[in-house]
Parts: sequence; structure tokens; C-alpha cells
Amino acid sequence: MGRLRAVAPPLVAGVVLVLLWQGVLTALDPEGFVLPTPTDIGAAIVDDFSAIRTGALNTGFVAVSGLLAGMVLGVLAALAVTAFRTAGEVITPLAVAVNAIPIIALAPIFNAWFGLLSPRSNQMVVVVLVFFPIFINTARGLTEVDESQLELMDSYAAGRWRVIRDVRIPNALPFFFTALKLSTSLAVIGAIVAEYFGGRQDALGPIITQNAGLTRYAEAWAAVAAGALLGGLLYAIATLLERLLVPWDTSRPAEP
Repeated sequence: MGRLRAVAPPLVAGVVLVLLWQGVLTALDPEGFVLPTPTDIGAAIVDDFSAIRTGALNTGFVAVSGLLAGMVLGVLAALAVTAFRTAGEVITPLAVAVNAIPIIALAPIFNAWFGLLSPRSNQMVVVVLVFFPIFINTARGLTEVDESQLELMDSYAAGRWRVIRDVRIPNALPFFFTALKLSTSLAVIGAIVAEYFGGRQDALGPIITQNAGLTRYAEAWAAVAAGALLGGLLYAIATLLERLLVPWDTSRPAEP
């Protein structure tokens, strides 16, 4: 019942929004409007299902692989800056500087490095996007530890890595999963935007741009809907992993 009550409000809000969207466009019937009705988008999904499914799989591969690589690099960097002060002085300013670079500047550079059609260039865009939130949040969780816990470990003469393993990592897990859930949407956005500059032509990004350029807006929005579904699926997986691996997190509401 608790999960149903948590899911019901956004589902109801989504249904109301779609019905309102359908009703307003049906009543106004705007000519040449770029936003088609939900029924038109649904029909486009059915008609172009094979192409949209292929595009979602190709974009999903780039998003997931880049997300996993950025996640690993972010966690390793957070562990490094926690264990070694010098690493923090080097990695943190560099991470901030890289995070400030816009995607549209990174994508052409990576295309030149790895090749216009190589998936590695788009994967690198995703890695850069997800690295910073994972790194910053995980590092915060590793450092913001209750002093009493550290004093207790000192009384046991625990070494640095024992403290990291038994105290800092468990404390950092809620911070990590918060960043991971945020990064799922960033990964999909980064993958689609990077596809505007290169990569496979049967991915979601090219499908959106090609159909929009031909004023086939229902088909373009069908690909957008596939990207939104992909991001929602990744978010749901991250949430499930959080519930399984961080059952002690008291920041989430308890389920009856």
C-alpha cells in the first residue's frame, strides 16, 4: 500500500496532463503547430516502432556505458581525495573546470579524437556529464562522517582503509545514490545531444533531428518519448538498487 500511495500521485498527475494536452490541442486545432497530440505521437510510435526501438537501444547503450564509466571514475576520484589531501588539491579544481565546459564544445572535440562515427566520442560526453555529480556527492558522503564514529574507530586502532571501508563508505552510499539518480537523466540527455554532432544515424538523436527537419513532428516527439522512457527506466533501476543496498537510510519515508 505504501508503494502504491507513493506512485499514485505522479501517475494521476501524468494522466491529467496528457488528457489536458489532448483536449486543448483538439479544441484549438492549431495549424502547423509543432506540438502534436498524444494520440498522434502514440500512432507514430506504433508506425515507427522498429526504428524507435533500434534508436532507443543504440542511445541506451551509449547512455548506460557512459554512465557506468563515469560512475566508476567518480567513485574512485572521491575515494582518492578522501584518502589523500594532494589528490583533492589536484582532482577537485580539474573536475570543476571540466564540468563548466558545455556539451556543444566537448562533442566536436571528442569526435575529432575518437572518430565521427565511433560510439566512444558520445560515451565520453556522457562520462564527463555524470562524473562531476557522482564525484562531488560521494566525496561529501565520505567526508561528512559523525565524529563519534571516527573516535570509536580510533579507539580500536583502525587503519585509514579500515575506517573508509567500515564507516565512510556506508555513510556515503545515500549521497552516491542521490547523485546516481540525478545522473541517469544526465546520461540520456548527454547521449542524445552528443548524437547531434556524430555517431550512429539510427539512434534517437538523429531520428529527432531528421524528422523535425522534415516537419514530421509526431515522429520526432515519438523519439523524444522513447528517450524519456529510457531515462525513467534508468532512474527506476537506480532507485531499486538504492532500496536493496541502503536499507538503513532514514532519509526515505518508511513503508508500512
